[in-house]
Formats: sequence, structure tokens, C-alpha cells
Amino acid sequence: MTTTGFSPGFYQGKRILVTGGTGTIGPLIVRLLLEAGADVSVVSLDSEARARSVLPDSAIFRRADLRNYDTCVEIARGKDMVLHLMAIKGSTQLGVSRVASAYVPFLLCNTNMMDAAFRSGVQRYLFVGSIGQYPAKPIRHEDEVWDGPPQANDRFMGVAKRAGETQAEAYLLEHQWQAPRIVRLANVYGPYDDFDQTTGHVIPALIRRMADGENPVKIAGDGSAQRDFIYSEDAAAGMLTALEKAPPCLPINLGSGIGTSIRHLAETIARQMPAPPQLQFDPAGATGDAVRVLAVERARQVLGFTAPTPLAEGVRKTIAWYRSHRELAQNRHIYG
Repeated sequence: MTTTGFSPGFYQGKRILVTGGTGTIGPLIVRLLLEAGADVSVVSLDSEARARSVLPDSAIFRRADLRNYDTCVEIARGKDMVLHLMAIKGSTQLGVSRVASAYVPFLLCNTNMMDAAFRSGVQRYLFVGSIGQYPAKPIRHEDEVWDGPPQANDRFMGVAKRAGETQAEAYLLEHQWQAPRIVRLANVYGPYDDFDQTTGHVIPALIRRMADGENPVKIAGDGSAQRDFIYSEDAAAGMLTALEKAPPCLPINLGSGIGTSIRHLAETIARQMPAPPQLQFDPAGATGDAVRVLAVERARQVLGFTAPTPLAEGVRKTIAWYRSHRELAQNRHIYG
């Protein structure tokens, strides 16, 4: 696993809470923290059985709902650090078809957990934003997030993420609480991802469709739309680096900084299938922004971090994991 950038000694002996720690990135971060000698507790809405299937045995797990403020206060008490990874997992369409089911829980969980961490005197707090909170610009720089509203499909979740960052800044300005560190992620993919065709993002959804034998594979758009993808191991290492080294409340993008076309992505996945399927693009299909890429200069300059895993390698590892863990990959909790 990638460990470039952060110092394991920084986490040694620390009491750390990871919320949403059974998702795509959580198990990787938990493993790195345990290897660094931290005392790690994990909270999520997944079942005990699923949690134990993805977490190391030494991680403490509790199934809990962060929409309950008293629960957040209880689990934050006595912790040195909190990594708030809880997310409403789903495709872009979730932000359109199930707006309230995504927006309301996300806002409640973010607000409750950060306030509980503040009142508990947590020393470091990681808030995770995303590329979707930016206005519609091809290359998305950290200081331009307020230059316009998020895209329509991202509007509610984008606003919720902006609200979380604003909450962190408010504590810093009024109470000088310097714990919050902020990262904004590109499209994360890898092991432990959601491979459901209706809720999963483009990479896991395409992997499942091809692995399940769909042929031809029909893809909306002409394939020219470009997206920024970061492999989950790289994202995990970048997040731990940011928690250690970033200044308080300074947003830092974590992505590849490379625009990969959907056509190239689909071809990359198809080539790694035993029987590569035909790809059938629909130019009339909706594709969203033509280009959607994170600027990553700040991550290099402030953290000394770059995402090292090439797309083809990350896709190969993700396909191999899915083939070995099909049932686990499809057993995810979604708020609602």
C-alpha cells in the first residue's frame, strides 16, 4: 500500500476515530493507522458482519447513526483525532432522484460530528469534500470554489460540503480551534467500492457490467467527457498526509490532476477482461461537464504529495478485488 507523504510516528499511540470507516477508503486508512501504532475506533451504519469482513481484527467497531447528536458526543469523547469519512455513497443520479435522502443525513452527520469533536477537544479533524462542490470549471482550483454554484446534479451535496468547510472555519475564527484539515477528493475508485449499477460511480459500475458479461456495453455520451480519477490507496495516503501536514482549514485537492476521457477509461477496463466486450457509445446521452479535473499544485507544494498509481494499474487491482469479493462489494449501506 502507498505510504508516501505521511509520518507513521505522528499517529503512534493516538486515539483515533474513523467515521464511515467501512466504505471505499476507510478500511485502507484504518489499516495504515493500526500499522502506525494508533488505537483505532470505527463507526458506520454497516452491519457488524460486513465491518468485520473489511476491517482488521484489532480495530474497534460500533454500528451507530451520526444523525443522533448524543451519539456523536459519546464516540468523540477522549479521542485525539477524528477522520470524518462518512459519505452518502452513490452515483450522480442519487443527487437528483433521492435529493432529501442524501442531503439531509449528510448535513446532519457533518454538523453533529464536527461540533462533538470541537466540544471534546479533538486535536485533529479531517473533513472530506469533493470535486462536486466546485462550480462548473474545467480545472478546479481550491480558491475558486465560491465563484459560482455547484453543477445541478451536485447542487445539494456540494452545498452540504461547503457548509461543512464553513463550519470548520467558524470554529477557527471564533474559538481558535485549529483541529480541522480539509481535503477535496477527485473520483475515488478501488477495492471496497460500490459496484452496484444504480448507485456506483462510473469505474465500479463499468467493471461489474463487463465482469458480468454485458456485451455490447452501452455508455451514455460520445466518450469524450474527461474526469479525474484517484486510486483509493493513493487517496488514503494523501488524506493522512493532509491531516498531519496541512494548515488548519486550508482546502487541498487530492486527485491525479489528469483528465481521463470516458472512452479511454472504458477501453482500459475492457482490455483487462478475459473476453473484452464491444463498447457502444450513445452521443445523445447525458454526459455532464466536458472536463472536470482537480488542480493538484497545492497538494504538491504544501504536502509534497502526488498520486502515484496509473489508471491502468489501479483498474487492474480493482478488477482483481471485485472478482474475489463480489458479494462483499455489493453489500453496502446507503442512508435513506
